[in-house]
Amino acid sequence: MKKGILDVLKGKFLVSGDAPKNWLFIIFISFLATVMIGSSHSADKKVHQIAALNEEVKELRSEFVDLRSNVQRLKLESTITRTVEKKGLYPSETPPNKIKVKSIRE
Repeated sequence: MKKGILDVLKGKFLVSGDAPKNWLFIIFISFLATVMIGSSHSADKKVHQIAALNEEVKELRSEFVDLRSNVQRLKLESTITRTVEKKGLYPSETPPNKIKVKSIRE
């Protein structure tokens, strides 16, 4: 057992008679490790992109809420009245009259 461990540590399995089989296995394992590392980096990149997009969504949502409250404030009758008073328009003192039209039927 001790000799087997020493042979592995010295690398004799790479130069022995069945070395090509061992080299192919090492190359295969190296390829799998490279693919695994690449997919890990890709997953990390996607996680960072998702986090950035979530932050952008939060900012846009808060901007939307702010703009919606501004629009609601601008739609108030008092705000519109103040705005049109600057242009010389004032609200009517008398309420509007309803006009009824009677048609003559033949």
